Amino acid sequence: MLQVYTGSGKGKTTAAIGLAIRAIGAGRKVYIMQFMKSLAYSEQKVLQERFPELTLRTSGKPFFIAEEGTLSKSLQDKLGDSVVIFPKGEPPHDYVDLIRNDFKEVSGAATSGKYDLVIMDEINVALHFGLIGKDIVEELLNKVPRKVELVLTGRCAPDWLIEHADLVTDMKEVRHYYDKGVEARKGYEY
Repeated sequence: MLQVYTGSGKGKTTAAIGLAIRAIGAGRKVYIMQFMKSLAYSEQKVLQERFPELTLRTSGKPFFIAEEGTLSKSLQDKLGDSVVIFPKGEPPHDYVDLIRNDFKEVSGAATSGKYDLVIMDEINVALHFGLIGKDIVEELLNKVPRKVELVLTGRCAPDWLIEHADLVTDMKEVRHYYDKGVEARKGYEY
């Protein structure tokens, strides 16, 4: 099955990790590739240390990227050097190369027969930003053995992916404490 977790609400990665833990509890092997993330999130340490049946990789840099016009000036000022702004349709070449190379790795894992569940965290955002192409992702979707469960997460899942999926969850933001000025909190957002 192909599962897609998307939408503007919080919880897409959290849901995928919950599914990974459930799969491990059922004796399954799990592979997680977190695109556009570095090893800076609290769950990564516990997943790596306590679950030998799980392989976790990251494909990102210690900064965020965003297209011009998508962040307010105040948010850009607040993020400072931790965000790289790029013109629409022109993502940083080094980031594109990094994502595409690591996509080859997750493709190998998904088609190897070694894993029952493969999670591509934030791949939808990588697609949205043009860091990876539709054709490359579709090729993988067509090659994955039927016994492998795939989960693709991230905002902005493209329509073609939603149409292809067996399960789609659209996490809708109703309210978020960020709007009240609450910063990201360790253990809850990272």
